[in-house]
Amino acid sequence: MFHQSGGCCDGSSPMCYPEGEFLTGRSDVLLGEIGGYPFYMNAAQFDYWKHTQLIIDVVDGQGGMFSLEGPEGKRFLTRSRIFTEEERAELNQ
Repeated sequence: MFHQSGGCCDGSSPMCYPEGEFLTGRSDVLLGEIGGYPFYMNAAQFDYWKHTQLIIDVVDGQGGMFSLEGPEGKRFLTRSRIFTEEERAELNQ
């Protein structure tokens, strides 16, 4: 499963955990799936990013020390772009 980190130990990186090893709470929002695995974000953080499209990418570099990709020489990276007016209207339907 994936969880968008809130900026503690590993910055604000998307983190990947074996399912069941990271306990989500009532303040976590399920945003969708990545490769069939759930992707969560804290509701307060989602409120800040809800006007953007989030793109979770994989790039070369040192991954987070708590995330599964840490020792692989790769890391997850969140990219975002602001929704267009048309996309925002579609989301509000």
